[in-house]
Amino acid sequence: MEKAIIITGAAGFIGSVLTGKLNQTGEKNLILVDDFSRKEKEQNIENKDFIQKIHRDHFSDWLDEHGQRVEFLFHIGARTNTAEFDVTVFNKLNLGYSKMIWEKCVHHKIPLIYASSAATYGMGELGYDDRHEIIPNLKPLNPYGESKNEFDKWVLMQKSVPPFWAGFKFFNVYGPNEYHKNRMASVIFHTYNQILKNGKMLLFKSHHPDFENGKQMRDFVYVKDLVNILIWFMQNKPTSGIYNLGTGKARTFLDLVNAVFDAVNIEPKIEFIDTPLDIRDKYQYFTQANMVKTIGTGYKKQFFSLEEGVNDYVKNYLIDQRFF
Repeated sequence: MEKAIIITGAAGFIGSVLTGKLNQTGEKNLILVDDFSRKEKEQNIENKDFIQKIHRDHFSDWLDEHGQRVEFLFHIGARTNTAEFDVTVFNKLNLGYSKMIWEKCVHHKIPLIYASSAATYGMGELGYDDRHEIIPNLKPLNPYGESKNEFDKWVLMQKSVPPFWAGFKFFNVYGPNEYHKNRMASVIFHTYNQILKNGKMLLFKSHHPDFENGKQMRDFVYVKDLVNILIWFMQNKPTSGIYNLGTGKARTFLDLVNAVFDAVNIEPKIEFIDTPLDIRDKYQYFTQANMVKTIGTGYKKQFFSLEEGVNDYVKNYLIDQRFF
């Protein structure tokens, strides 16, 4: 039987774009893992080529039986809500589930790529450098970030490893197929919808003396660039390890919002509101991926600039509610 590539979280934002991109590279032998219960996520995988869907609760048993037919595993699925504070949810869906997948990949000798997060860096006290030695000392700001960092720490302590593995700390990802994410969707998505509704965008004020309003900075990475790197790592299998995945260039929220106004050809109108108290003390004012290690593996493709990515996303997806 022909070997298959597995994507967990396949009905979600990044997982579905990865599935579509794998299809474009000629990979049709895909097995999609998710809970598949949310109707609003169905369109993410509607026109994708794959051979089987497996509910995430049955995946462990499936791997026990069919692990030998897996060529590669992308573990993208996770509970990603940064405003969720029930640690037991993360312990089960992020930490425990990821350990199970790692152990099955070791047993069946399956190469593995998994999603970590820039949320592991907390306030960036130690910078945004993907050196393994700083990982035990990072201080994430919420249970989501903690669950991702705990798994990274656990991975680095393992003596038994898959034949190839890479964990990627995703920075601020935006792009098509995030329609279902509600509050957790990207600022580009919210900006576009606010402009349509009210003709203006509300941004959080700065509550930090070093940053003016709207000058808070993030490393915004277009999902098309992100999945290109994941697939390149699958194909080339450079040194195993934990890597950053951003652009390496922080941009302001004003840059981002202005790019959306530009894409819809409307004069910018921006107002500032107080950052909600429930997230104010956990708010990151600056993130920027150190991409030296990732690019040093030999990845050559040019990244979308923020303006190019926003323009592509708005004009080719958001305006007509299209999916990748």
